[in-house]
Amino acid sequence: MALESALKRDRVIVLFALTALAAVAWIYMLEEARGMEATGVCSCMGMAMSGPDAGRWPASQILPLFLMWAEMMVAMMIPSAAPMLLTFAMINRKKREQHQPFVSTGLFLLGYLVVWTVFSLAAAVAQWALHGAALLSPGMKSTSHGFGGALLIFVGIFQWTPYKRACLDHCRTPLQFLMSDWREGKAGAVIMGLKHGAYCTGCCWLVMCLLFVVGVMSIFWIAVVTIFVLVEKVARFGPRCAHVSGLLFVAWGLWVIAAHSPTH
Repeated sequence: MALESALKRDRVIVLFALTALAAVAWIYMLEEARGMEATGVCSCMGMAMSGPDAGRWPASQILPLFLMWAEMMVAMMIPSAAPMLLTFAMINRKKREQHQPFVSTGLFLLGYLVVWTVFSLAAAVAQWALHGAALLSPGMKSTSHGFGGALLIFVGIFQWTPYKRACLDHCRTPLQFLMSDWREGKAGAVIMGLKHGAYCTGCCWLVMCLLFVVGVMSIFWIAVVTIFVLVEKVARFGPRCAHVSGLLFVAWGLWVIAAHSPTH
């Protein structure tokens, strides 16, 4: 009876596990940011972020950059993935009650995080290359108003594209996705997680790149982006928010370029 009662509370258990996982990632990220602010040294990279010791990063620093981005993606994306994961858990509970084969929600989450891990590697390589090209400061923030403005405009335009709309629509309808793309078995759960992760990354990857403009390790802006992504995916006005934000990003980018042009 105790086991049956626990199984009926599976969504509560899943939500608690997701909250705990995201909380651990946020705590770690806060400690990293606090340490970097206090000492000027990023402990995840073991090197100075500013001053005479902050020269060109060697290729070996791609690994700690990758780990930093992977931890950030866990903290930032689990909240917006929660509706899909909870829906997956609900379907499996009903299958279990009907004595049908079921799988752990963790397998779906594994597939989802694999996609964001691949994105983290790409982001780490991009950050390393941008720093080498002197477009990012050692403190992980854009040093070029032209680059920053162009990236903001690009993100704003992307918010209006059919590709963005299609990926966002997918993320906003978890039950429809699971009903139309359901796959049985453990491998099927991982594949569904991979597919959902691909849609989610397609929807949000450029928004994540905004951190190159405002600061990769800026806790304030990380929180802002996390909330923005969550609102896009779960709020009734999410699609409208995407369009309005697109206009704001373009205006912001144009202002950054114009305000720092040679004539000024």
